[in-house]
Amino acid sequence: MKKKMNKSEIREFLSCPVASIRTPFNKDGGIDFDSLRKYVEFSINAGSKTMLITHGDSLFTLLSDEEIGEITRVVVEQTAGRAMVCAATNAWNTYKTVDFAKYSREVGADILMVMSPDWGHSCTPESIAEHYAAVAAHIPVMVVTNIFIHRGINFGLETLRIASEKVDGIVAIKDDMCNDFGRKMSLLVHNKWAVIAGGQKQHHLNAYPYGCDGYLSTFITFKPDIANAYWAAIQSNDIIKAKNIIRDYDFPYFNFIATLQGGFDAGMHGVYELFHIAKRWRRKPYYSLNDEEMEKLAGFLCQKGIL
Repeated sequence: MKKKMNKSEIREFLSCPVASIRTPFNKDGGIDFDSLRKYVEFSINAGSKTMLITHGDSLFTLLSDEEIGEITRVVVEQTAGRAMVCAATNAWNTYKTVDFAKYSREVGADILMVMSPDWGHSCTPESIAEHYAAVAAHIPVMVVTNIFIHRGINFGLETLRIASEKVDGIVAIKDDMCNDFGRKMSLLVHNKWAVIAGGQKQHHLNAYPYGCDGYLSTFITFKPDIANAYWAAIQSNDIIKAKNIIRDYDFPYFNFIATLQGGFDAGMHGVYELFHIAKRWRRKPYYSLNDEEMEKLAGFLCQKGIL
């Protein structure tokens, strides 16, 4: 079993464009583990210091509990100590989440992103903090703010305040709410936890002055030159250059990919096929791009100098 990393080490591993793991599939719906290993290898070589498994990008909505465990094991195995590995939970009850925390630690994950269930507003800030504490007894915890989206800013900040005061084993937070919440959240917890913005440079830049360390990067997983240029601008405090990269690449890319049938994630899986990293397919009933849509996507990427 790996030695636990301290908080300063974890912050360092999250202070970069972070690769979020997207589960690749074969056309028949089976998990494409060869492409998963290739995806991890590409992301490490691209400069991501963390391999981050997430409920959303990793498509837990399409996976069994056993498959989530196997993906975690394969990502750890392929990473082979060259980057930090953040495993992730589904919206499980505390007992099942604790069991998965033990498993994640045993297979070699470094930290665990914990998403509490909260159907029908069933949790309180105190009960969510207790959920984190139970898991943190076995593995360092990353909080994810996705569960606060339907509860509002005040509920989220109160939960984080209680958790930061009472749970020593929380080491990081991934923000999905962004904007006003992201700024206030960063100010509240950055002195104790590493903070990463959940996707897109604009959300990182928005919270960066308030204490945001890194961000989930789309481009680091297929066109790392763009991600690394932005990060170099941040490190040199060249905010104008960072803004221009967002203007020239992020805005047109995300605006375009959102128009594709099947949404953003269908487009991302199509991108990986164009870059020979994985295949376009997603497990049904999720939609996968057809040949005509793939040609349209390739044309856009070529026009922008990305492909």
